Amino acid sequence: MSAQGMAAAERLDRLKVGGWHKRLTAVVGIGAFFDLYEVFLGGVLAAALAEPWQLSGDQKSWLIASGFLGMFVGANVLSVLADRFGRRRMFLVNLGLYSLFSLACAFAQDATQLSVLRFLAGLGLGAELVLVDTYLAEFLPRAVRGRYIAWAYTFGFVGVPVAALLGARLVAEHELLGIDGWRWLLVAGAFGAAFIQLLRTRLPESPRWLVSRGRHTEAEAIVRDIEARTGVDPGADAAPRAAATEERVPLKRMFKAPYARRTVMWWIFQVLQTVGYYGFGSLAPVVLQAKGHTVTESLTYAALSYLGYPVGSALSVPLIDRVERRSLIIASALGIAGLGLVFGFASASWLIVGAGFALTVCSNVFSNAFHVYQTEIFPTGLRSSAIGIAYSLSRLTSVVLPFVALDVLDDLGATAVFAGSGVLMVLLCVNVRLFGPRTTGRSLDAI
Repeated sequence: MSAQGMAAAERLDRLKVGGWHKRLTAVVGIGAFFDLYEVFLGGVLAAALAEPWQLSGDQKSWLIASGFLGMFVGANVLSVLADRFGRRRMFLVNLGLYSLFSLACAFAQDATQLSVLRFLAGLGLGAELVLVDTYLAEFLPRAVRGRYIAWAYTFGFVGVPVAALLGARLVAEHELLGIDGWRWLLVAGAFGAAFIQLLRTRLPESPRWLVSRGRHTEAEAIVRDIEARTGVDPGADAAPRAAATEERVPLKRMFKAPYARRTVMWWIFQVLQTVGYYGFGSLAPVVLQAKGHTVTESLTYAALSYLGYPVGSALSVPLIDRVERRSLIIASALGIAGLGLVFGFASASWLIVGAGFALTVCSNVFSNAFHVYQTEIFPTGLRSSAIGIAYSLSRLTSVVLPFVALDVLDDLGATAVFAGSGVLMVLLCVNVRLFGPRTTGRSLDAI
């Protein structure tokens, strides 16, 4: 980072956290709601439409997988563009695309149309969580970086039980104002995303990114404005200037020391975490149907289990800056593995809901820890691209997952699905422990 960039970064790190940081976190975090809403909506739609549309196994798999396939493409494209054209601009592009095609999904007439349109909506959301992580990490002081990103995701994860609860209610009523209930789920996502996009037009560009592109005057103006808004004398007590170094980081740097080891570790991590984390959320309604529960019962049980997502996210807040991020990832991943087995064996409704709730609590301690962690292990000029490319692998895995998991579910049952998931989560823990660096409490530049 250049001398100007180091000064700007250290000034942002020294700011007293106040209302400005909280408002920024809320606006960015609420946007994450729609990514998570869409991710878990696939399982809801597959369960809701299975009977009225007489869906085959492959059609149900595609309804779940199509959104993830779009997210895979979008994560690769939009996250790289965010390192080239800016975080703020891509924030507006991604929610705009999602809002447009989510609304189009509401008018789909068959499974093929719905799958294609969900793919296009997924394109817009592909980089959403990558941008949430990157953007907040580049603004938040290091002392609260973990907690505030965790709060942002707590806002976002409210979308998961909302999708299931709305799904259960609307599917049970079949129609509202003469329109199929499931279509309202898509309309709600489209209009909600459009509203958040309007709020995001007022977001500033990341000063760290501006400096990495050599736009020092713009970065200085934004930092001074933030200092004024947080009650700091602009530019006062400026940090010592570091010697100028390379500002732009080429993409190939991901595969050179010291980042090559981190890149490979994080690619492996993203493939493995998908099975344990997204596997439960996106497949739970279908798994419960396979256990003999009705569509409404399955969606209701899933919704009660999904309440653990915002609860777990909130519980991570006091932990995430006190416990080393790497250790928190490992402990919560082991919890996911064990509780998944309990959920797979469970037949009593109280145990299904209890195990599902506890699993989702662990899931979001895990999720928040790794979302913060990934922002810390790559430099500013490479951060969005490196995270986005790795994260796209989780989306690609999510495309394949329904086809494999539903076949295993049909042939071997729910227990086998979650036993396999548990083994992969243990491998994830070994990977992070052996190859992941320690990051908690350190500045982004030091890491």
